[in-house]
Amino acid sequence: MDQQFPSISVVIPVRNEAKKIAACINGILSQTVPVKEIIVVDSGSTDGTLEILERYELVRVIKIPSSEFNHGLTRKLGVEAVTSEFVLLTVGDAVATNDRWIETLLSGFTDEKVAGVCGLQVIPHDVDKNPIAWYRPVDAPREIRYSFPDPEDFNKLDPDRQREVCGWDDVTALYRREVLLKLPFRKTTFAEDALWAKDALLAGYTLVFNSAATVYHYHSQNEEFTFKKSFTLHYHFFKFFGQRPAIPVVTVRQKLSRVKLLLQAGSIPWTQKWHWYKYNRALDRGTIAAARKFNEAIAAGEAHLDEVHSKLCGTPPIPSKN
Repeated sequence: MDQQFPSISVVIPVRNEAKKIAACINGILSQTVPVKEIIVVDSGSTDGTLEILERYELVRVIKIPSSEFNHGLTRKLGVEAVTSEFVLLTVGDAVATNDRWIETLLSGFTDEKVAGVCGLQVIPHDVDKNPIAWYRPVDAPREIRYSFPDPEDFNKLDPDRQREVCGWDDVTALYRREVLLKLPFRKTTFAEDALWAKDALLAGYTLVFNSAATVYHYHSQNEEFTFKKSFTLHYHFFKFFGQRPAIPVVTVRQKLSRVKLLLQAGSIPWTQKWHWYKYNRALDRGTIAAARKFNEAIAAGEAHLDEVHSKLCGTPPIPSKN
C-alpha cells in the first residue's frame, strides 16, 4: 500500500490538547493513505499532551517555549523538519471525518503547478456544540481551482474577491513541501494561511479547494473572544488585501432561520436551545462591535489602527478548550 502513494508528513502545532490529540492522531493513522511521520510542534503543554504523544511511534515532538509561538513561524519550523514530498497541516483538536480525508486532498494534485489543496472544517451534530453551526450541506461537495499566471490579474481583483480566493485553511490542507520551502509561512500573529495563499497565487501556483476533504473542528466562543478574533482578522485582511469590513446586520429572516434550526435540533433540551439562541446573539454583538471598532480606528489613520490592534490583540486571542 505504501508504494501507491507519495510520501506524506504531518505537521501539527499544539499546546494543551490532551482532550483531543489522541483522536486527532488516530484519525490520521486510520487514513487510506499512510503517513511517513507526524511532527508535533509543542509550545509548552502542561496538561498531559506530551505523555499522550509518547504512545505513538510515528510522532516526533519539537518543543518551543510558549513565548516563541507564532502562527506562521511555528508552522514553518515544523515544515523544515519533515522529509516527505507532501506536507499535511492540521491542528491538535481537529479530527478527520472519515478515512479518505488525505486521499481526497491528494487527488487535487493533478499537475506540478498545484501548490496545495485545502478542505473544509465542519461541526458535528453534538449537543455540546453550537447547533446553529452544525454541518448541514445544501450542495454536493465540489472542487474549485484558482490560478493567476499573470500576477497582475490577481492584483486587479477588488479586495473582497482577493480575500475570497485566498480563503485558505491550514486546519485541513496538503502542500507540496518544495513549495513551502520556496514560499514559507511568514511571521504573523494571525491569518498565516491567507497570507501564504496570496504568496502562492502571486508566484503563479494553483490552489485547490475541495469541500469533500472535511475535519471536525470546533471552539466554544464568547462575546469577548469573538470581538478580538474578528478584529484581528479584519486587521490582517486589511493589511494583506486592503479589505475593509461592512458592519454586519442580523436580519429578522436570519433570526427566524436560527429559531427554526434550534426547533429542528430535537436532541437538545428546551433550556439548552434558549442558551444557544442567546449564545449566538452574543457572537453577533462581538462581530458587529469588531467591525465598528475597526472602521473607527482606520478612519483615524493606519498608524492609529496599528496601535489599537496592538492594544486589543497584541496576544492572539485563544479559544477555550472543549
